[in-house]
Amino acid sequence: MTIYRSATTALAVALVLVMAGPFCCFGSEGKGGPPVSEPGYDIYFGDLHTHTGYSDAYDRDSTPWDAYQAAIDAGADFMAVTDHVQFWNAYDAWIMDKEEWEDTLQAADYFTSEEFVAMAGYETWMLAGCGEVNVFNTREFPESVNLGYRYDRLPNFYDWLKDIPGAIGQFNHPLYVSDNFMDYDFLNDERDASMSIIEVWNTMDSYEDSYIMALDAGWHVMPSANSDTHYSDWIANHEMRSVLLAESLTPEDLYDAMRNCRGYGTLDSTLHITYTLNSAVMGSQLVADGTTEYLAEVHIWDPEGAGDEVTLVEVLSDGGEVVASIPFYSDDVTVTIPLSSDSAGYFFLRVSTVSPLDGEPGVTAWTAPVWTGR
Repeated sequence: MTIYRSATTALAVALVLVMAGPFCCFGSEGKGGPPVSEPGYDIYFGDLHTHTGYSDAYDRDSTPWDAYQAAIDAGADFMAVTDHVQFWNAYDAWIMDKEEWEDTLQAADYFTSEEFVAMAGYETWMLAGCGEVNVFNTREFPESVNLGYRYDRLPNFYDWLKDIPGAIGQFNHPLYVSDNFMDYDFLNDERDASMSIIEVWNTMDSYEDSYIMALDAGWHVMPSANSDTHYSDWIANHEMRSVLLAESLTPEDLYDAMRNCRGYGTLDSTLHITYTLNSAVMGSQLVADGTTEYLAEVHIWDPEGAGDEVTLVEVLSDGGEVVASIPFYSDDVTVTIPLSSDSAGYFFLRVSTVSPLDGEPGVTAWTAPVWTGR
């Protein structure tokens, strides 16, 4: 794996940029705790949203055992099988039952090793038109959970999730069955602590606007990019990846990365990104100290080299405003970006390359923010 270090390299290019408009930092403690300085993490690539015949995969005979083995064969570091569960109504042919869930857990335990982490998760089936959520890091099967009437179900689900020790939620394809999860209403600190991820890309669709909407609503989430495959083509037939920055390849460390928003979504299966702001790794919240000056340190590289060159690095802030934009044409980019702000709540990176998912130059990756704590 590639070690993540915040130090610049001999290839560093120092740039001084003047931002358009006033921005600032206050900072506070919250999800993720205090910022992590001079981080040393490995970078792990995988998929956080896949299906088998235990729910609605087209190959009705496929199982999590097939999926995890395929992911290992394709060289993934981790993969989550997230078949559907339902919180109300009677049996549905597209819903995993408890016996199948227990088998998913057994498969995940069997395939997890020093080289691969098999995650057992599940996807909530249509929270009454309010959206679908992946749930990770729990062995609990949601039986007989009463979420109330339709418009109460989303906040009630958040409260149900927060009461499961260690559980982590991901907002799935925000516009697919919902209007951005009721515009990301019902936020409080406990709910925020449980919902740590949002899909910025699912299958062939971008949800960048929804990612920004969730950030602006106050949710602390990292972006993921997942296949949501319903075919028996796990990992091998898909370029998009969710990427996690963790101390080691163990379930505990990967879940810690997910919970603390240390990661990014990419449409290039080998694109490596490191990003710190004032020495705080992506996903951190800065502690209030009155500063209005920031230094973003960025390293982006692709081991595949020629043909995967980075063409543009952008820093985005509140409302999706682009506050810095730097063109490149290189497969190994290191850049230091001074920023100044007295109002911004967060900064994240958007990266474009010559080889995004559809083969045309364009936006390829989005990182978790570093939050200023406002």
